[in-house]
Amino acid sequence: MGLLRLIDLVLLIVQFLLIGRAVLDWSVAIAGPAMPGSFRSRATTAVTKVTEPILAPVRRVLPPLRVGGVGIDLAFIVVFLAISILRTII
Repeated sequence: MGLLRLIDLVLLIVQFLLIGRAVLDWSVAIAGPAMPGSFRSRATTAVTKVTEPILAPVRRVLPPLRVGGVGIDLAFIVVFLAISILRTII
């Protein structure tokens, strides 16, 4: 039972990091690019380093969907939903 709780905790942390990545990505659209060395820049770098190895393989199979001038990252949605389903099963 302890191992399942640990796996659930790790998956929860990954979900929070994915949400953080989405917020930081949107912050560029709202506030513009982060200044080098700023908290937002460092946070974006850290979150991207953790989440990109999870998203990149899915993104190779499922590229972003282009709708006009906007790209929708389907890999993000698929990974987030897959983690949600795994957490429900566990």
